[in-house]
Amino acid sequence: MDILVVEGKHDYAKLKEIFKDGLIITTNGSEISKETLDLLARYSKDNRIIIFTDPDYPGLRIRNKIKEVCPNALEAFIPKFKSISKNKKKVGVEHASIEDIKEALGKIYINNKTSNFWNLNKLIELGLCDNYDSSLKREYLADILNIGKPNNKTLINRLNSFNISYDEVKEILDNYENRS
Repeated sequence: MDILVVEGKHDYAKLKEIFKDGLIITTNGSEISKETLDLLARYSKDNRIIIFTDPDYPGLRIRNKIKEVCPNALEAFIPKFKSISKNKKKVGVEHASIEDIKEALGKIYINNKTSNFWNLNKLIELGLCDNYDSSLKREYLADILNIGKPNNKTLINRLNSFNISYDEVKEILDNYENRS
């Protein structure tokens, strides 16, 4: 069985619109309790845990805490620009459209780091680091891959963990350079 993990009651309510019979667990914010982490660890033995937290720092913090106890957890990401509230003051899964949530959950990543191919030198070579538009390129790449907005270190970890190939990244960046 798949178990979705979200941050709060509003995320839960939004996901229940889509997955009426699915099991959804809330972390109750960034101060995820030991009890919740223990529950997820127990569930992860016989079920697939899918982490679907907000695209912000607290969401990343929760994601990392869960991965410590559930190293085989799957990950889904919603781009920040698709999860901004109508008043433009908040970011969260609950603000995303049903279609955007379905799209994000349609691209689930498995943490099966089998490669150490990606490193800082590869990012520099591709202009993803130490370049005037590196941040924009990383954001573009992350949006296309749907892996959350990363800094250099996080990008390296995600590219390696999700076994994303050099050719795939290169093709996306070529499209970035060739866009109008």
